[in-house]
Amino acid sequence: MRVLFCSRRFWPAISGMSVYAENLLRELVAAGHDVTMVSQFRGDAAGTKVYGGGDPPPVEGVRVLGRRSLGEENGGDFERDVQDMVDTILAEHRREPFDLLHAQYGYPNGWAVLLAARELGIPTVVSIQGGDGHWVGSCCETHRRAMVDVIDHANAVLIGCESFAQEVVERLGVARDSFTIVPGAVDVRRFTPAPEREPGDAAEPVRLLYHGRVDRRKGALDFLDALAILRDEGTPFAATISGIGPDFDPSREKAAALGLEVAFPGYADYHAAPALYREADVFVSPTYAEGFSNTILEAMASGLPSVSCYAVGVVDCLRDGENGLLSQPGDIPALASNLRRIITDGPLRRRLAAAALRECRDTYSWTAVGRQIMGVYAEVAGQKPSLGFDPVLPVDPTCRFRATPHLL
Repeated sequence: MRVLFCSRRFWPAISGMSVYAENLLRELVAAGHDVTMVSQFRGDAAGTKVYGGGDPPPVEGVRVLGRRSLGEENGGDFERDVQDMVDTILAEHRREPFDLLHAQYGYPNGWAVLLAARELGIPTVVSIQGGDGHWVGSCCETHRRAMVDVIDHANAVLIGCESFAQEVVERLGVARDSFTIVPGAVDVRRFTPAPEREPGDAAEPVRLLYHGRVDRRKGALDFLDALAILRDEGTPFAATISGIGPDFDPSREKAAALGLEVAFPGYADYHAAPALYREADVFVSPTYAEGFSNTILEAMASGLPSVSCYAVGVVDCLRDGENGLLSQPGDIPALASNLRRIITDGPLRRRLAAAALRECRDTYSWTAVGRQIMGVYAEVAGQKPSLGFDPVLPVDPTCRFRATPHLL
């Protein structure tokens, strides 16, 4: 099958979307599919600072086309970027026809793929991942309409877990049967426990790791407030906040204001990530919402116990006291309490880590998940795209994401 994969972000952008795309592309190529990826990227200083920017790197066996999101860089003109993606897809199809279009992210990519498929007469698959499910469409009528049309009219819509699907159903008023659950996954060959160390073993002091996008919506600032509680009560720890993001500078400033010794190593690409986990003892993700947390799966596969929250996209893979510790998002005293427990209770750490590692290997390998996605491709192959939507969206210039497009 000849597949066009249209990504919102790919490396060097630090994002769970980049992880998902790299692993899915590898599985598709290994299965013999002919794959072209079109990926947006930021080339400006502001976008590069938040995510990492620049042309996407080559992927073995994949034709990779980077498209600079000039509209996003200039006043949040997403319409310009949508048209660029559509034009690129149509040109590639003329070069050699596609059998299927797969978009990663509902808007702008899912909308671009829906428009392209309308002209080409081929089926579409859309993966809802993260922000497009949590907040895109709550911002303005332009994006609400786009998200609803994508979910209602794509031939298949993939989403990572039931809690996330229910959130999107309630927020946008779409039908639950629009979604096919395909869980997140992790490369269990790349992410493994440190050699000669049992899962849950720890150094002194215990090393706490936050890794991923440094963003208050991911709980980065809450983590610092919880660390201040531990420090004031005399609980020893070593802490690292790895990655970049919209709250990288505010996090460093908050750590300094609180007088905390926290390492901020900055940008870490996907290939450097396994070593980060192996040099830590506990993974901390005080997130408010996920599509399905790649970093938690990476920590599980690396033999680390996780401290996280009762959040959408987390509760589907972590269960409090069974394979992780959970508190309510934003409850800093409860987060500090769970950190204290996992720092001071070695048997608890080892039990949680061992359970998480077993589950990750059994359920969340990319080999199994890649097969599920290719099964969806087989189901929709040969179907016609839906034409029952208006291809012209109303334009709302007041959408808050036009001023902060990197947060969309």
